[in-house]
Amino acid sequence: MNTVQSNAVTTHERAQKRLAAKRKFKMNIPLLVMFIPVILFYLIFKYLPMMGAVIAFKDYNFYDGVFGSPWVGWDNFEKLFNNYNTVRIIRNTLFLSVLQIVAAFPFPIALAILFHEVRNMWFKKITQTLVYLPHFFSWIIVGGIVITVFGIEGTLNKWIEGYIGEPYPFLYRPGSWVAIFVGSGIWKDMGFNAIIYMAAMSAIDPSLYESANIDSASKWKQITNITLPGIAPTMILLFILSMGRVMEVGFDQVFILSNGAVKDVADVISTYIYRVGLQGAQFSLTTAMGLFESAVSFILLLTVNGIARRYQKGLF
Repeated sequence: MNTVQSNAVTTHERAQKRLAAKRKFKMNIPLLVMFIPVILFYLIFKYLPMMGAVIAFKDYNFYDGVFGSPWVGWDNFEKLFNNYNTVRIIRNTLFLSVLQIVAAFPFPIALAILFHEVRNMWFKKITQTLVYLPHFFSWIIVGGIVITVFGIEGTLNKWIEGYIGEPYPFLYRPGSWVAIFVGSGIWKDMGFNAIIYMAAMSAIDPSLYESANIDSASKWKQITNITLPGIAPTMILLFILSMGRVMEVGFDQVFILSNGAVKDVADVISTYIYRVGLQGAQFSLTTAMGLFESAVSFILLLTVNGIARRYQKGLF
């Protein structure tokens, strides 16, 4: 009898759970319908194009198509890495990308802290608008501004020529070009990235700052002991995401600012794919390069996230 009652209770509980699940599903139908365009976007524009990665293992041609082209296995990868230019391109990509991450990472944090400490609201709003504005400009506009300032006949060289007598080729020397490349990227994106850190700072308990003021803690101590630890999870999250893009250097920025004189440092994977793949029609070769780029980024992402998980700060 007890067994029969127990089975009946179990069956009743399962029926109740199924009924609750159906009710929950019906309640969430409007949300699921709203989510359908997002699912379709990722399926059509993100996942389906992944099937094209098979080109990296084929001798692709337009007549036979993606799946009809002859299979060549690893030949494209062997051809790619037997080319002496490949090492230079990968080295340039890693150098510029890591330099951007290391040099640009502190600026949004510092900017967010400065905005967080400003008490004059009209000054804060005006400054925020001016700093955020470059993010909404395309690299065509930003590149034009950079060339106008640093070009041979640019504003800065006119000033230098008036005092020294000879303009300096900022955009034609590798060292100065790299500095301008990194600096223009920082100027364009640091304002928008600071918004993320400001949002993280708004979640910090205000009573911590009140206690610090009671204890006569200086602003510097409040920043180092309250603000920075409070936004540390956000910093780690953004660092992990940036490491996932370490093999990517924005095509627009490099293409607009680069020239033949700095090709040795400015030729990166994205420009290589454009030049060899689109202009040279070597689709299989550049697909192999893109697949290699994605694989390295994926490994770096997993590695950095694994290190962060040891400190309970992992993304997944």
